[in-house]
Amino acid sequence: MNYPKIVKIEDLKKENNDVKTLAFSYKKLTKPGQYFMIWIPNVDEIPMSVSSINKDKKSITFKRVGEATKKLFDLKIGDKIGVRGPFGHGFDLFGNNILFVSGGTGASSMIPAVEEANNKNKKSTVLLGFKNKNEIYFQGKLTKLNIKAYISTDDGSYGYKGFVTSLAEEMISKEKYDQIITCGPEKMMRKMLEISKKIPFQASLERYMKCSMGICGQCTIGNGLRVCKEGPVFTGEILKKIKDFGIYKRDASGKKIKL
Repeated sequence: MNYPKIVKIEDLKKENNDVKTLAFSYKKLTKPGQYFMIWIPNVDEIPMSVSSINKDKKSITFKRVGEATKKLFDLKIGDKIGVRGPFGHGFDLFGNNILFVSGGTGASSMIPAVEEANNKNKKSTVLLGFKNKNEIYFQGKLTKLNIKAYISTDDGSYGYKGFVTSLAEEMISKEKYDQIITCGPEKMMRKMLEISKKIPFQASLERYMKCSMGICGQCTIGNGLRVCKEGPVFTGEILKKIKDFGIYKRDASGKKIKL
């Protein structure tokens, strides 16, 4: 049976006022872009991107926005959670020069791919987009990796003033990239798909998930594609055929909600 493994929180880091990273021992082989189902006792089970991958230890980085994430945010070292996974299709890295673009907490899913590219001696350019300087996180991690990173803020309080997609468009006009990898708000990723044109493209999508095993169909997009199984990472070729990409998602009842 696909029961969660109960683990203790071993490390935690508050990335900003509303974003936190939790680390725990977990030995299952995990690929950048995959996700876990995290069980918060007496609350809920929710999908979480893997934000750090080591042989025996994994991390999740998340923003407190609802009941489950608020409870998870308040947990301390030594508290227990349940972990199922990893699940889904992750990022496929190829080429020698990769542009990574994230918006908000999308960095959580993308950073392990950046680290893998770095370990394979690929050239990486990372763009992190936030609403303002108070939301910035993972900047220090990229500095330690000696990776070229640029930060944009919508209000101009730090770095490039404007949307990260505008910064990406400028970068693409100046340099040739073998691949674009992105994660963040879906409207942002839809814009990145338009900007990418003929550059190979991958995006990590987020949908409401219940089973994570492709049974319930809650996370279906397009013509029967399941984000939990065929995703969460999809190629540009597939996304161009999905009419609802960047347009709407579904709530817990299956009702369409415009993005």
